[in-house]
Amino acid sequence: MVSAQVKIINPQGMHMRPAQLFVTKMSAFPCDVTIVFKGTAINAKSIMHLMAACMKQGSEIEVQCSGEQEEAALAAAVELIESGLGE
Repeated sequence: MVSAQVKIINPQGMHMRPAQLFVTKMSAFPCDVTIVFKGTAINAKSIMHLMAACMKQGSEIEVQCSGEQEEAALAAAVELIESGLGE
């Protein structure tokens, strides 16, 4: 398993559009992708779980990837979040 700490920087946080973008990108990888936010593990390949977590701008999260292509998935997740999730 690999993981990284990142901060949500886009002004609206993880709302529907960025959540869909994140899920689409992470679904391309065969590994498990989890976001830990406020002590809760969230399935990062589920748009409903991401939106229900209410991650806002400034939220500190941990992205965890486990399995085949975990390092590539983590790099893609971190890059996407740090770029503002397409916004």
